[in-house]
Amino acid sequence: MDASLVYDGGRILIRGVDFSPPYTKWDAVLKAYVCDAIHYVDIRGYLESRGVVFSDRVLDLLGFKPFECKYALRDYQRQAYEAWIGARRRGIIVLPTGAGKTAVAIHAVSEAGVPALIVVPTIDLLNQWGGQLEAQGAEVGYLGGGMNSVKGVTVSTYDSAAIRAGELGNRFRLLVFDEVHHLPAQAYSRIARFSAAEYRLGLTATYEREDGLHTLLPFLVGGVVYSSTHSELSGKYLSEYTTEVVRVSLSPRERARYEELMNKYRSILRKHRIRMRGPADFQRLIFLSGSNRELREALLARNEAQKIAFNSSGKIEVLRGLLERFRGERIIVFTQHNDLVERISREFLIPSITHETPKDEREEVLRRFREGVYSCVVTSKVLDEGVDVPDASVGIILSGTGSKREYVQRLGRILRKRDGKVAQLIEVVSGGTIEVNTSYRRKRV
Repeated sequence: MDASLVYDGGRILIRGVDFSPPYTKWDAVLKAYVCDAIHYVDIRGYLESRGVVFSDRVLDLLGFKPFECKYALRDYQRQAYEAWIGARRRGIIVLPTGAGKTAVAIHAVSEAGVPALIVVPTIDLLNQWGGQLEAQGAEVGYLGGGMNSVKGVTVSTYDSAAIRAGELGNRFRLLVFDEVHHLPAQAYSRIARFSAAEYRLGLTATYEREDGLHTLLPFLVGGVVYSSTHSELSGKYLSEYTTEVVRVSLSPRERARYEELMNKYRSILRKHRIRMRGPADFQRLIFLSGSNRELREALLARNEAQKIAFNSSGKIEVLRGLLERFRGERIIVFTQHNDLVERISREFLIPSITHETPKDEREEVLRRFREGVYSCVVTSKVLDEGVDVPDASVGIILSGTGSKREYVQRLGRILRKRDGKVAQLIEVVSGGTIEVNTSYRRKRV
């Protein structure tokens, strides 16, 4: 039998060889050595190095209509692109929100001149990417949000690409993963594993994941080839900015209830000899609470205490002062919970955006914010990622997680460059609570 490579729904089948190529397992039913398509280039190179003559029937590439990217790359964007080229068109570019990752990627797609699949986390980003590509003259297909067209340049949501990974895996030669930190999730990693694409580009503002799964990214996409931060780009390319932490006190009633809940939490942990030294210990507690009623009670007590700290009444009065202090500026107020969003919206007559806000209403609020009809919006996490947010100069974090990614994305929302602008990010933290440590963790380098 002549040797051959064949694509089969996300796998490569190697037939006609009497040895086991790397990464493969023998499948007695298929009578072939089998591996995920991500190993295609390595398998092909290995067979060639051994002098094996084989037929290659893996790729079935879509037609690509050339287009010229008209973006003039800034110095750091050019350096990022050239670093990716130097890594044989594989790897991840880490740039802060607002630094133009999309422009670098569209330039890469144009210059590569090969069929490209661009994967994004949200429908908003699907439309934004598609619009920018079409503005550069690209012929664009869309997968997601009810759209189902596959072309030489296709923009897809992670969900749609994952569902069709086996079908799409040999149709493109370049993969672009926007917000690539989503990719290691089990449901999404199949997009990369089932693809034979030789060229891969990841984009993100924050590379690391708290669950540690970012360690899979060098295998799925390639290592970090270029990285820059807000502080490195502020002043020339992004707005200069300052940060400030304002501490507030819990009311006597809030303090009493907070201490009662935290004492319960600590007492149960001591009883079970559980120590909290980092995220891994907390994840273990969550796991154990699934089968231990008392640990579940401890976790619920901690969560309620945290909610008291995040939503303390003193924050409302501080916010009142901050809104007066920054009157005339464009302000985004960030919170963790919807109930605080609704309270702020009612009390200060500020338009709100949550995950429950209908798409048309959200777009209308952002349009009026962009035009200056609204000077302030309040949101719970929805504007952290994947939404084109108009220019703002002040961000007020009333509550949030300890995630560095969340903090960096919120900071990025206020750093769009404008002459004379100095952006300001203010955190309002309940003193003497676990929120102090939360604030510290999200700013760790």
